Amino acid sequence: MALISQSRRLRRTPFSDGVEAAGVKAFTVYNRMLLPTMFRSPEEDYRHLKEAVQIWDVSVERQVEVRGPDAGKLVQMLTPRDLRGMLPGQCYYMPVVDETGGMLNDPVVLKLAEDRWWISIADSDLLLWVKGVAQGYRLDVLVDEPDISPLAVQGPKADDLMAEVFGDNIRDVRFFRFGWFTFQGRDLAIARSGYSKQGGFEIYVDGADIGMPLWNALMEAGKPLDVRAGCPNNIERIEGGLLSYGNDMTDDNTPHECGLGRFCNTATAIGCIGRDALLRVAKEGPVQQVRPIAIDAKTLPGSDRAWPLMAGGKRVGQVTSAAISPDFGGGVAIGMVRMTHWDAGTELSVQSPDGEYAAVVKDKFWN
Repeated sequence: MALISQSRRLRRTPFSDGVEAAGVKAFTVYNRMLLPTMFRSPEEDYRHLKEAVQIWDVSVERQVEVRGPDAGKLVQMLTPRDLRGMLPGQCYYMPVVDETGGMLNDPVVLKLAEDRWWISIADSDLLLWVKGVAQGYRLDVLVDEPDISPLAVQGPKADDLMAEVFGDNIRDVRFFRFGWFTFQGRDLAIARSGYSKQGGFEIYVDGADIGMPLWNALMEAGKPLDVRAGCPNNIERIEGGLLSYGNDMTDDNTPHECGLGRFCNTATAIGCIGRDALLRVAKEGPVQQVRPIAIDAKTLPGSDRAWPLMAGGKRVGQVTSAAISPDFGGGVAIGMVRMTHWDAGTELSVQSPDGEYAAVVKDKFWN
């Protein structure tokens, strides 16, 4: 396999030294940074994530900061989710759409104050879109990328580790809420959130200078808990139905196609740029939608492209992410399936690079 040539276009993170010392074996490129994807093996990383606690360098989740008198107005223009009831200290999962209702990103947004928001983005150039909307509508806001680098602590022992470093009050932070906690004199926003179903926190590290001191403090405090460096695990996230922007959805898909209709308050999200298009989608319904797919296989190949889903010799969708699950046996997958074949129990076949496999639509994800 060819190597990725390093350059200043691929930015290092405040935690890169720790990631490399921990023996990272693979990366992907995400928002022009390197995101670790494996340390020991996908299966061993998966098992450890489910049983202990891991520290993830997720600095790739760049922040788009919106601040100023029109900050709330601008953020509402980006999403069909109604933000009017959101309070400072809350986090919302927030589909971001364009004028056609197509997904541009699926970030978590943090409301720091009425006039200050952080949009913690997935892999796309959302900063440029937000700047363009702000300028086009002549809004009284500043939009930029602050020096904030998230560090995730994930796994069933995450509360115990975080309490060792930040104190027992961290246990009181509720799901999709954040509080302010001090490390070496620096106030850091810490949210109970993360890209796994195992529970944990995301620390919004303000400034690169305390990156490695925090990494080292967590590693030292976590020794009795079997802490390891880790990363988002493809097997675990597919089991839990956590979508990956750019893999499971793109700007060709609406939130309703992605199963995110519950986050679209289209009737009340006044000002959303894609509202008119999504009102039509909500009325007519999507013609395809994300579904969990079980694949009858003992091994599956890796792939950089979608696999066709077939029924009766016709293509009825595609598998966008797939893996072999150690806990649930066989293949687990996320697929985009046409409405004619998306009912639970529908039998399909998957055309992978290694051949054809039997598959069935499930009623729910595994975790």
